[in-house]
Amino acid sequence: MCANRTTTTEPLFERPSSPVGYVAIIMALVTGVLHLIASTNAIEMSVVLAVLFILNGLGFIGGTVLYVTRYWKRWLFLVAALYAIVTILALFPVQGWGVEAFYMDGSLNPIAVVTKAAEAILAVCALSLYAATGE
Repeated sequence: MCANRTTTTEPLFERPSSPVGYVAIIMALVTGVLHLIASTNAIEMSVVLAVLFILNGLGFIGGTVLYVTRYWKRWLFLVAALYAIVTILALFPVQGWGVEAFYMDGSLNPIAVVTKAAEAILAVCALSLYAATGE
């Protein structure tokens, strides 16, 4: 006995239809990889913090993979924007509530600056893509 299999002609992976989608992918990958790298420093402060960095980095990378599949839905743009904004805000309770959050040992922390800039750009891109794909 043979089971009937239905095949879909829709490809599993799709390219973004907008240049903004490519910018979003780059920003998500940049912040995802940098969070994974930063976890090696974070483990010196706290194992829990290092695990959070790893999970956050994997979240951004996983979200990027999901974005280029046929499983991506319009409402996930809002989730992506919220995820990026929450990640930006999560820096401040850990590092301080002002500009000092971007400093480590008296000098500017380039990883913090680049990740937060990438996350802010990602949030704007996600909201823009949400608006552009209005239904």
